[in-house]
Amino acid sequence: MDSKEESWKEEGWGGEEESTKSQMQNDHKDAASQDEENKEQSGASYFFKELINTAATVVIALLIGFFMSKYMIANAQVPTGSMETTVMAGDRIIVNRLAYTFGEPERGDIVTFIYPDDGETLYLKRIMALPGETIEGISGVIYIDGEELEQDYTDEAIEEDFGPFTVPEGCYFMMGDNRNDSWDSRFWDNQFVRREDIIGKAAFCYFPHPRILK
Repeated sequence: MDSKEESWKEEGWGGEEESTKSQMQNDHKDAASQDEENKEQSGASYFFKELINTAATVVIALLIGFFMSKYMIANAQVPTGSMETTVMAGDRIIVNRLAYTFGEPERGDIVTFIYPDDGETLYLKRIMALPGETIEGISGVIYIDGEELEQDYTDEAIEEDFGPFTVPEGCYFMMGDNRNDSWDSRFWDNQFVRREDIIGKAAFCYFPHPRILK
């Protein structure tokens, strides 16, 4: 009796051990499976988080670029040689749109503006006469209000006389530095550029020969 009872106890205890081991193995498998699932979810979550961050960065960059292009700077390519040798055909320049936020354009500034004869084409010229001034060219010399312009910005003398032209208030008289090959205020039907049509001041050329424009 005692032997059978002992045998029964041993067999029962052994079965309980096997059951416990099996349960532990199942729990381990479940835990491993859960870990794998958590890793997959974590990976997916990381991917979408990075995707959202990248998209947000791109959108912000586009908004900044749009804002700068619209309100701060303009990128332009010079198509003609009317400003040679200061600005050459093919030069790429940066235009400062904020240059006149707290001040007015000055004589000698190189500016981008809307061509007054068609109201849409962008031109690049130098301001030669300010509002209220009278400008004329005689024998290769430019005069402002009857006085010779000391700083002429170029070594090329004009071959044809022009003027006199009196600049209306709120307007400017433009000329190219390549004086004898420039379509400018001397020849336009609408000779003067209004203040509101000036886009900005040419700040510097960045290609192909980087330099500050003066």
